[in-house]
Amino acid sequence: MTALSALADRLVDKLERATFLDAAAEPVAKVVGIPLKSKVFRNLASGTPTGHPAHPPLVTVPIGAFVMASALDVSGPEHVAAARRLVALGVLSSLPAALTGASDWSYTSGAERRVGFVHAGVNALALSCYTGSWFARRRNQQLLGVALAGAGGLLLTVGGWLGGHLVYSRGVGVDTTAFSVASEDWQDTVAEAELIDGQPMLVHAGGLPVVLVRIDGQLLALDDRCTHRGGPLHEGEISDGCISCPWHGSRFRLLDGEVVAGPAIRPQRSWQVRTRYGMVQLRVPDEVGSLRSNPVS
Repeated sequence: MTALSALADRLVDKLERATFLDAAAEPVAKVVGIPLKSKVFRNLASGTPTGHPAHPPLVTVPIGAFVMASALDVSGPEHVAAARRLVALGVLSSLPAALTGASDWSYTSGAERRVGFVHAGVNALALSCYTGSWFARRRNQQLLGVALAGAGGLLLTVGGWLGGHLVYSRGVGVDTTAFSVASEDWQDTVAEAELIDGQPMLVHAGGLPVVLVRIDGQLLALDDRCTHRGGPLHEGEISDGCISCPWHGSRFRLLDGEVVAGPAIRPQRSWQVRTRYGMVQLRVPDEVGSLRSNPVS
């Protein structure tokens, strides 16, 4: 580990432990949660219809616009107008990026919520710099506009690093079952007689938690750990052939694990089920992902 990365790790560790941030972050999270009560808004903000988080692709637009504006700033005076338009594009496109990021952040807690709160604050300062840059350019204060864009770029870099830390170091926005290795051999779980129709049961197959349900005589099984933030599905409610996560309300179709309602974006892994001599057995179909099928032990 280099001195720079070691310093960054120490700083972010202090940030994750900065409990005083909770006093400001919690009220903001409650406000952000108000529009998320709408199923339509929640699904769109999470990216549920596309099966991919909405925030990462949306942030590429303002980042690209801001970077290109700075590139044109140093390319010559003939690009002044184009640079100003790019700054405007970056400011406007930051709004949907911020909304989707706020949605993702609202489902975090503890250390991740603190880092995300600072991530959002730093990006807000960057956006203020770029907004000021646009106004300065409109008043033909080109040097001030360029300077403000430079300051915004530095803040954007810090904010981007914090966002990357949340994803790559803390797994925010990552399928929480991505590294769950399941056996392709049939695994004994529980006696079929123990199941109660319509009541989810937590069982374990090869060490993995699975929610098992019998509905109208049909046995159905999904990974118990919610792909969104890891909630225990066996504690959720069943209705209309779906099971709801007790933590954030994501709904999954029991038949195949597909997402019916967000904020989850990734489906639950569906298990094959059979009974042998009164015992329920489970297995998964062939796995193609190398990190699942060939893990380092």
